[in-house]
Amino acid sequence: MKPRHSYGVHLVGSVPLADARGVFRMALEKLGDRLRRLPDGETGARSRWVHWQLGVFESMDVFESEVVDTGYIHRAQFRLKPGARPRDVAFPTLGYAKAARESYAEFARLRERGEIPAHLRFQVCLPTPLAPVTSFVLPESRAAVEPRYEERLFVELDEIVDAVPSDRLAIQWDTAYEFALLEGVMPSGFADPQAEILERLLRIGNRVPAEVELGYHLCYGDSGHRHFKDPDDTAKLALVANHLARDLARPLQWIHLPVPRARSDEAYFEPLSTLALRAETELYLGLIHFTDGLDGARRRLSAAARYVRRFGVATECGLGRRPPGTIAALLDLHARVSDLAAE
Repeated sequence: MKPRHSYGVHLVGSVPLADARGVFRMALEKLGDRLRRLPDGETGARSRWVHWQLGVFESMDVFESEVVDTGYIHRAQFRLKPGARPRDVAFPTLGYAKAARESYAEFARLRERGEIPAHLRFQVCLPTPLAPVTSFVLPESRAAVEPRYEERLFVELDEIVDAVPSDRLAIQWDTAYEFALLEGVMPSGFADPQAEILERLLRIGNRVPAEVELGYHLCYGDSGHRHFKDPDDTAKLALVANHLARDLARPLQWIHLPVPRARSDEAYFEPLSTLALRAETELYLGLIHFTDGLDGARRRLSAAARYVRRFGVATECGLGRRPPGTIAALLDLHARVSDLAAE
């Protein structure tokens, strides 16, 4: 048998099937031992990433709203009402812990019946606190709102940790708006965007107990299958990954980086030669694109392999925006690309 040079397959998160049971079963059928973690697919209301948090903001009397069109996203955004103070912002239940508990109950049932192998961890994908706040809060109110949203999300993180045994749990922080701010696509209001974003990413990573696996999905957006900005190369991605690897006070199990469909050139991947990940950290490259299949993935894989020795494969972002009828074939493609990476 040839030695494996791949970490296998990483499922970024969303999978547009009917429910968690369907996601678990199809993922195992198609990918089997190529997986180390199993997400619930973020089905139902969660299928559009943070969009479902709109209802949370709408429910709070402390806010007023207006519709904003950025050219990339068209949606309501909120500000504090006149006279409202930061201490008046008290977020209700966000729904992440409730969803995780329900999905884990199904995961545990299937594990007990032997359908889910004992080594697989239950993967819970959470947005960074900065993501819903940047998405739904107007710039003048973000500094007041972000700490309160983070506080509530940490409560739900604790509830998830309490509900799932630590040796079965993996937490992924979905990191997208941070790159929009780093690229200057959206105003941040930060004096030093890079320093303040890195501080936030370290804080939320360190908030996950060391016994629980931790990963980051780094992203340039997927609204309408478009990036908010096409990355020039992997330089900013490598910079963030290296800071996390160097400065986290706990183990880092994986990092996922996007690879645009059009980028099979060496210039895109060259900054990956600067990666200094920890020994325990798996690297996953999102080089699988359904629209150009195995041939496109092979080109991107070949270019990446010039600069990184070992990596697993994934799509650029979650699968939630794809038609459900394409998912079986897309997971088959994951398996074929993973086998290429293992050669």
